[in-house]
Amino acid sequence: MKKLLLRRDVAKLGHVGDVVEVSEGYARNYLVPHHLAVEPTPANLKAIEEEKKQAQTARLEKRRALELRVESMTDVEVTISAAANEEGHLYGSVGPREIAAALRDEGHDVEAGQVELHHPIRQLDTVTVPIVFAEDLKTEVKVWVVRERASEAAEEQAASDGQTAPEAAPAPAVGEAEEESGHGGSQPADEPGS
Repeated sequence: MKKLLLRRDVAKLGHVGDVVEVSEGYARNYLVPHHLAVEPTPANLKAIEEEKKQAQTARLEKRRALELRVESMTDVEVTISAAANEEGHLYGSVGPREIAAALRDEGHDVEAGQVELHHPIRQLDTVTVPIVFAEDLKTEVKVWVVRERASEAAEEQAASDGQTAPEAAPAPAVGEAEEESGHGGSQPADEPGS
C-alpha cells in the first residue's frame, strides 16, 4: 500500500488535500501519471492548501446548484409518446436516455446517467423513476408512457423523409406502366436456373 496526497477530487477515493492509502499499482499506473496525486511531502502539503480551498468552494457551489435542481423537480411529471401494439407492448422501449430528453424538454437539466431506471419500460404504463444527482440528493419523477397517435407517427416519418406530409407515389405514365410490366418492347430478365 502507498500513501498519496490527492491533487484532484477522485470519485470514491477522496477530495483535494486528502492523504489516501492505495495499492502500488493504482498509484503508479493511474493516480500519479494522470497528475491526480503526489507524494505527501511537507512541501506538497503546503502547496496544495490553496487548491484545497478552491476545490472546497467549487464543491459547495455545485452542491447548492444540485439542491436547487432537486427542489425544482418536486412533483414533476413527463409524458413520453411511444408506438405500441394493441396489448400495450411497446415496439421499442423507453430508457434513461428518453426520460432525460423528456425532462430536458421540460427545462430540467438531467443527464441519462442520473436516471436510475433498472429495466427499460416496455409497455404503456405510469412509472415513478428516481433521479440521482448525488448519493444523498435524489428525487423522483412520474413518467407517463402513452400510445403514440397515428398522425404523430406519420408526421415524424414524413419529417425524417424530408417531406412536409405523407404523399402517395405519383401514378406512372402510360408508357412507363407498359415498360414496367414487360410489354413495352423490353425483354424480361433471365430467370435463375434457365
